[in-house]
Amino acid sequence: MDIFLQQIINGLVQGSIYALVALGYTMVYGIMGLINFAHGEVVMIGTLVTITVAGTLIKAGMPVALAALAGLTVSVLSCMALGWSLERIAYRPLRNAPRLTPLITAIGMSIVLQNLAMIVWGRNYMTFPPLLPKINFEFAGAHFTLIQVIIVLISGATMAGLLFLIYRTKLGMAMRATSQNPAVASLMGVNINRVIAAAFVIGSALGAVAGVMVGTYYEIAHYQMGFMLGLKAFTAAVLGGIGNLAGAMLGGVLLGIIEALGAGYIGDLTGGFLGSHYQDIFAFIVLIVVLMFKPSGLFGEKTGDRA
Repeated sequence: MDIFLQQIINGLVQGSIYALVALGYTMVYGIMGLINFAHGEVVMIGTLVTITVAGTLIKAGMPVALAALAGLTVSVLSCMALGWSLERIAYRPLRNAPRLTPLITAIGMSIVLQNLAMIVWGRNYMTFPPLLPKINFEFAGAHFTLIQVIIVLISGATMAGLLFLIYRTKLGMAMRATSQNPAVASLMGVNINRVIAAAFVIGSALGAVAGVMVGTYYEIAHYQMGFMLGLKAFTAAVLGGIGNLAGAMLGGVLLGIIEALGAGYIGDLTGGFLGSHYQDIFAFIVLIVVLMFKPSGLFGEKTGDRA
């Protein structure tokens, strides 16, 4: 029972991160039908920017709390600018091209961003500065840290804020209208270019927050870290129903829990043949099963008809 509860807690933390990243995928897909495979690299760059800014300020004598806030702020702004640039330079010129073309471009941008990060930050793993005190808690035999609690709380608050933006603001109304039918939304006075750019910017900001969480949780970062994280977040979006915000959130949490439970019990299930380091296979098993039996995901697809 202790192992089960422990893995549930670990899964909630990991799933909260997956959910934030998955929201970036599902927002863009819901509005323009594009799977932005470069989104994982946006998360990676957000993590590396935070390391650079916060680490430099801490070494200069700035209090850790202020350095962390500055690192998060610069990371979010940098990723927002990067998301806007990706949409404006790489995707907007291909908006009316066959769907395979922007998909290939997204994969190409992922490779470009990886190599750019390698040039700027190098090939070696970077140590994330300790931004939060290491405080441990215990509940029913399971252990968790202050960092894990904060990750879940911030993820929940961020996702709630996004839902408020989408369903209670004019920008959100414009996004939903564009998702349903871009041509009709344009006739009603919606600036389609601005709405699509906003989706990239908001999704990238969420990715930056997730990147800071990943760095704080694991305390290391690498120029290739966004690839696997992006694939898992994409799996979470597909699981929940890509194009559906609530689906992306639930899919992220479910995937995190499935992965954590798999890591906790895979040794027993295989008689020790496979260890916990094989936990990544569960994400792709989930992806295969969903695509085989319910390709629209748990909540279906809310993308509307496209002209």
